[in-house]
Amino acid sequence: MPYRLDMRSSLEHLPEKKQRELARVVEIIHEEFADALEGSSAGFKKRGRIQKIILFGSYARGTWVDEPHTMKGYRSDYDILVIVNTKKLAAAEYWDKATDRLLWDKDVRTPVGLIVHGAREVNNFLADGQYFFVDILREGIVLYELDDRPLAEPKRLSPMERYQAAAKHYSTMLPASERLLETARFHLKKMQEDPEWGKDAAFTLHQAIERLYSALLLTLTNYSPPSHNLKFLRGLAEDQDRRLVEAWPRAQHRFAAWYNILNEAYVKARYSKHFEITEEALSWLLERSEDLRRLVEATCKERVAELAQLSGAN
Repeated sequence: MPYRLDMRSSLEHLPEKKQRELARVVEIIHEEFADALEGSSAGFKKRGRIQKIILFGSYARGTWVDEPHTMKGYRSDYDILVIVNTKKLAAAEYWDKATDRLLWDKDVRTPVGLIVHGAREVNNFLADGQYFFVDILREGIVLYELDDRPLAEPKRLSPMERYQAAAKHYSTMLPASERLLETARFHLKKMQEDPEWGKDAAFTLHQAIERLYSALLLTLTNYSPPSHNLKFLRGLAEDQDRRLVEAWPRAQHRFAAWYNILNEAYVKARYSKHFEITEEALSWLLERSEDLRRLVEATCKERVAELAQLSGAN
């Protein structure tokens, strides 16, 4: 039986300012998607459509935090799932400009995280019991839909299936992130002899953090988006467990700037001769990354133990 989405479409629980922001977010998504497809002769682009735009996460649940001027400086993101009519149009090349515009548009003050998937892909996730998407159906709010076409009926995974998935992700992803952190430590030590090692340290540290956030998201939700954007992954992970906010102090401008530099390292540390990062910045980022690892490990252990108890695996 198809799963209806029209059960939740109201934003009345949000302040009017937030409702206006989300209306602007939807407008920008449509404008930039249309611009990305304009003038193309490819059939799949001519037929390209956004089928649904769904708000999920803390703003959908009513548990958001918006405290950028406090000591912690934390604010929740708008988490948005965009469903397009073909997986081809979910590629990053069609959404990079939308992401940039949402970052800089003067009428959107709240950070926005976009996840884009094809409709068939989302239906497959639901049919497989991907509970990240099942939770979106349960908690999400429809901001736009092209028509009333339903999504697939979600499969409900058993406690044992959820436990097995979480345990597998935890046992493989955490050791992988630790290996990357160890490599970053080595690169940082070599930087004392040759500053060029700083690029290797930054890239490897970026990968370690990406892996840590993926480990948490996979263990807790059985899904991690195919993204190298650390700010986006951080937002998704912190929405799952607010304790992770402690890993990255936001109040001081230089700390935020160092995190932004590291976020760019996935590309620039490898390909830009102008990429620079100081030993001081890398030392701080490594220290915070190790704190993040401890927080991720503790959170994942808790979830695996909880699922083990529910499934009777203990």
